[in-house]
Amino acid sequence: MTPPDQNPRIKSRISLIDAARGFALLAMTLYHFTWDLEFFGWLAPAYTQQPQWAYFARAIASSFLFLVGIGLVLGHGNSIRWAGFAKRFAMVAGAAALISIATYFFIPNGFIFFGILHGIALFSLLGLLFVRLHWLIPILTAAGVQYVTQNYSSDVFFEPYFWWVGLAPTAPQANDYVPMFPWFSATLCGIGLGKLAQQMGLFKALSGYSLPRAINTPLTFIGRYSLIFYLIHQPILLGLVWSYTQVAGEPDKAPIFIHQCVQECNRSNGKLFCVPYCNCMVETMKGEKLFTPFLDRAMTDTQTQSLYDVRDMCVAQQK
Repeated sequence: MTPPDQNPRIKSRISLIDAARGFALLAMTLYHFTWDLEFFGWLAPAYTQQPQWAYFARAIASSFLFLVGIGLVLGHGNSIRWAGFAKRFAMVAGAAALISIATYFFIPNGFIFFGILHGIALFSLLGLLFVRLHWLIPILTAAGVQYVTQNYSSDVFFEPYFWWVGLAPTAPQANDYVPMFPWFSATLCGIGLGKLAQQMGLFKALSGYSLPRAINTPLTFIGRYSLIFYLIHQPILLGLVWSYTQVAGEPDKAPIFIHQCVQECNRSNGKLFCVPYCNCMVETMKGEKLFTPFLDRAMTDTQTQSLYDVRDMCVAQQK
């Protein structure tokens, strides 16, 4: 989840926009730290896939992409500064490529092939087509992007070459996936509302305001160096959680598994069945050396069949 500063260097920056970007980056850091705890087993598997965390992640990504649109208006709304744009585009695209390469080796089954940085690079480029137009046009286009996303899909877009479009019937597996449909709509909204705010003189009015210094200084610092912050924050977080795990030892994942198993089981069975059934599953899976491969999602076909046998045995014991 994760974004660079799209505002060019101008004589008078709007402190509140830098602070908003910094706040979004801190929110993203909280989400990534939670993901890291889940990855190392300190939180339940799929913990960050719960609805509240999924909405939180979408809100963070939307805010970054919206601010990209605002930055395009501030930087290029009157005339496109091609030299500055090209430099920023190269930095973001290069960072996106670096993220793809790093995650391919670190998490090959879910590497980031079109994440937030990839989206920012593409949407910034496409956004230049809208920064000189009437503010209503990007807003209507954003509505069109959402409409197409909700009402159209095709197997053609499931080919890897078209994953960046986002119109496949099911999303490809990735830990950070920000395709054009629907996410370009957030940048278009930023452009449209940014154009409207510019016409109303709102940016000029906001330029004289800032948050209290104790809050404003760290937020604006992070916001102005957002690309660097994004690139270094996750390696630091992973290093911290990994170091803690080395000192404290691997977490016991059985209680988390049993809790999730009972919750899932209770949807169709009573507690008298589910608690002993789930305990049976854990103990037998450990005995058959299936527990760790199951949690790591790295089971072979043979192990999967053995898991089915364990499940059938534990069900039979409760009858």
